[in-house]
Amino acid sequence: MARRRAPWAEEVGNTLVVRVTPKASAARITAERDTDGGLALRVAVTAAPEDGKANAAVIALLAEALGLPRSALAIVRGETARTKTIRIDRGP
Repeated sequence: MARRRAPWAEEVGNTLVVRVTPKASAARITAERDTDGGLALRVAVTAAPEDGKANAAVIALLAEALGLPRSALAIVRGETARTKTIRIDRGP
């Protein structure tokens, strides 16, 4: 069975800025249009923000939604903050 990509996946460039909510009741991604017409993504994960568990959960959830391997995503800014910048390597 082929994975379905998130409806916002085609609009994502090489970086993605997300607002993370750790220790949520359920893992989910919500996308909203901001005032400039761009995407504002909120990522909720059930993992606690300790020992990198929440960061790993964010990467796993986004990778699945984008249809990419986890190794294609990396947090490049905000490792200990709620707002994170994630680099996406879609390959050649």
